[in-house]
Amino acid sequence: MRNYIPNPILVIVHINSVDPTQGIPTDAYFAIEEIKDDGTTTAETFVHIPSTIEAEEAEEIGVEHLLRDLKESTGDLATRITSQLESLRGLQSRLKEVAVYLGKVLNEELPVNHAILEVLQDVFNLLPNLSPPPAGGSSGGVGDLERSFRIKTNDQLMCIYLSSMIRAVLALHDLIDSGIDGSAVKEDKKEEKKEEKKEESKEDKENKDGDDKKVNGAAGDQKANNAK
Repeated sequence: MRNYIPNPILVIVHINSVDPTQGIPTDAYFAIEEIKDDGTTTAETFVHIPSTIEAEEAEEIGVEHLLRDLKESTGDLATRITSQLESLRGLQSRLKEVAVYLGKVLNEELPVNHAILEVLQDVFNLLPNLSPPPAGGSSGGVGDLERSFRIKTNDQLMCIYLSSMIRAVLALHDLIDSGIDGSAVKEDKKEEKKEEKKEESKEDKENKDGDDKKVNGAAGDQKANNAK
């Protein structure tokens, strides 16, 4: 240890401390050589020293970000299990009420309510087929639990797949439209540049013709002066 730290310190953290007046539940000890009065060999012993734990501002911000959404794992798990248990109990009570109602309707103790039966039929249609397999025992027949769950899962995944395909096609369509719009903009810019070049060449030509006329006029005036 002394090869890495010249003066190591032993820190003991009391993780089960419940005394709020204790402060930070740590004890620090420093090793010193104890010289004995009888002249025997010295021995190292631990001496308790006061200690405090502090953090820089950057470390405090990092810890706050880590603990912002962190919850106690035990409490979170217990809460989730408790909520699931209450949900299952509620479902069981509702199923019992449905069974009692259907039994009374079957025994003609209550009149038939078609609205309630339609709702129950919708609920049963959403459930996978959990009826027992046929007597022949052939796999894939009506009542095969694994096949029923597989069909239900495949139907749901098919909807997800179709939705993804539609989104991909729409994205490609938007990409093609943006490419067409971009090419049209480029063509317009090319036409504008051509027009600008034509106007510049026309102006240069007009300026050149004007300069030639001025030179010719000046030469004619000089000849006339010389003739005089």
